[in-house]
Amino acid sequence: MGRAFEFRKERKFKRWSQMSKVFTRLGKEIVMAVKAGGPDPSNNSRLRTIIQNAKGASMPKDRIEAAIKRASNKDEKDYEEIVYEGYGPHGVPIIIETSTDNINRTVANIRSYFTKSGGSLGTSGSVSFMFDKKAVFRFSQGDLDMEELELELIDNGLDEIAENEGEIFVYTAFEDFGKMQHALEEKHIEIINADFQWFPATSVELSEEHEEEINKLIEKLEEDDDVNQVFTNVA
Repeated sequence: MGRAFEFRKERKFKRWSQMSKVFTRLGKEIVMAVKAGGPDPSNNSRLRTIIQNAKGASMPKDRIEAAIKRASNKDEKDYEEIVYEGYGPHGVPIIIETSTDNINRTVANIRSYFTKSGGSLGTSGSVSFMFDKKAVFRFSQGDLDMEELELELIDNGLDEIAENEGEIFVYTAFEDFGKMQHALEEKHIEIINADFQWFPATSVELSEEHEEEINKLIEKLEEDDDVNQVFTNVA
């Protein structure tokens, strides 16, 4: 799982790096975290994680602080996290994670993207049963010993550990996110990014033409301001 994931993730980072909305998306995540657990990251693990992610994405400190301050304003919009599922062209299953302040707008847009691409938006559970949701932590390897670290993290829910270009990726079950985050923080490991990913139980190979069609739909989805992440089972 790890190696293939890293290559897909690398492509996604390249797309994100070209998208001006990345800081806006992180800002919304900060707002949601503050509204759910307060503005103090030491007492709000979700906020602490998102701040780490924002720093890893080179989000300026003043923008992070502004988002935290904005979230404390009772007039700030409330966002809701919703997962949509559907089938793209050629029957490719797709999962879309969103955060929105207008559900009607979001679902209408997503349905339109699917329809125009020859796919269809499905109901909850129509696709997700083909995927496993896992937590993924990314940090610099530095002088860390992979074998030693693996042994130390097994009791904290470690599923898999992988190295790619000087960075370590740690995978855990969705429900073990908090336990693993605490374990890494206890070891004073500076986390670059921590999030949740949907991994397909099986992957499919597509022709170059068909993959291009899927990529066009994915890019269209990712351009939407309400969309956070998009997952498929394309290898």
